[in-house]
Amino acid sequence: MATIFTRIVKGEIPSYKIAEDENYYAFLDINPLKKGHTLVIPKKFEEDYIFNLDDETLSGLTLFAKKVAKAIKAAIPCQRVGVAVLGMEVPHVHIHLVPLDQENDLNFRNEKLQLSAEEMADIAKRINAQFGK
Repeated sequence: MATIFTRIVKGEIPSYKIAEDENYYAFLDINPLKKGHTLVIPKKFEEDYIFNLDDETLSGLTLFAKKVAKAIKAAIPCQRVGVAVLGMEVPHVHIHLVPLDQENDLNFRNEKLQLSAEEMADIAKRINAQFGK
């Protein structure tokens, strides 16, 4: 079953790519809680619930998300990078990585930021430049 995320991976829908490898893809959330809010997904759609993933995919996704979180922390001024797995809005496993200065920054009831395409591209470029360092 194709999801919006599988369409992003295939390039059918544009995204602000942060990083990718053969199995995982990270891109900016278009409705971010904070600048640098990133989604990390497995490229292959298998599940919409993270704990139904096989162990290899789950561990790979987690390790890839860790690398992305380090890049976010290096590129975006914040105290920490928070992690959330909700998975209710898109039926494709995904991890939210959100730069945090306080716990309330990871409250999905907060108003979403409205960023220009230029700001989004700049943020993606800054995080991407830190990926793998």
